[in-house]
Amino acid sequence: MIELVDIHKSFRKNKVLNGLNLKIEDGKTTVIIGRSGGGKSVLLKHIIGLLKPDRGEVLINGVDITKLNDRDLDQVREKFGMLFQEAALFDSMNVKENVAFPLREHTKMSEAEITDTVADKLKSVGLSGVENKMPSELSGGMRKRVGLARAIALQPEIVLFDEPTTGLDPVMTEAINQLIMDTQKALNATCIVISHDIQSIFKISHKIAMLYEGEIIEYGTPDAIQASKNPVMEQFLSGSIEGPIKII
Repeated sequence: MIELVDIHKSFRKNKVLNGLNLKIEDGKTTVIIGRSGGGKSVLLKHIIGLLKPDRGEVLINGVDITKLNDRDLDQVREKFGMLFQEAALFDSMNVKENVAFPLREHTKMSEAEITDTVADKLKSVGLSGVENKMPSELSGGMRKRVGLARAIALQPEIVLFDEPTTGLDPVMTEAINQLIMDTQKALNATCIVISHDIQSIFKISHKIAMLYEGEIIEYGTPDAIQASKNPVMEQFLSGSIEGPIKII
C-alpha cells in the first residue's frame, strides 16, 4: 500500500500540492489524471522520494519515507521501477548497457546472468535482438520500451509511468498500453500511471484519481469516474472549454 497523507508542496510562492490525500491499492493500476502543469509529476516524485513535502507523510508499506535517511530511502527505492516521460536512456550506452545498469548497481549477478536477464526483459517488451543498438538509433516507441525493460529489470513491486504514451502514434500507444497491463499482471505489481490520454486511462486502470488545484477531487473505478457528476471531472473528460477549469 502507498498512502499520501495531507501532502503540501510549494515552489517559492507557487502552491502545487495543497493537503493532498491518496491511497493507492496494492497490486492494481492507478492512473492519475489532471491538467498539464497541475502537479502530477511532482506527486510522482514524492512517491519515489525524489521530492520531500513541505508537510505531510508518504507511506510505503506503512513506513513514512519522508523521515528516512539516504541509505534507508535507497533501500525503499529498490522496490520501484520508473519509466520516465522521455525514457531517460543513457545516450552513451547501448541498449544492453542501459537495461543492465540497475542490475550492475544493485545485484551481484555474473555477466552471463546479466546478459540473460537483459535478453529476457527486452523480449518481454517485444525488442529481442536490439542489445547493441544505441538510443539514437531507436524510434520514440522503441526507446520507451527499452526504458520499460530497464524499469522492470529488478522485478519491482511498484512501477511508475510518467506519461508513457505522450508523442506516440495510435498503434504504438496501444502497444504501450498493452505492455503496461502485461507488466502489471506478470509482476503482480502496483502500477501508477500519469496520463492525459483519455482512451488509455479507461483501458489500463483499476482506479483513477483526478488531481485538481493541488488536491485529489475524484477517485474511483473507471465506471465511477465516467459516471461522475463533478463539473471539473465532466469538463476534463469531455475536453470542453466551457466549465470551471479556466484556460490561462
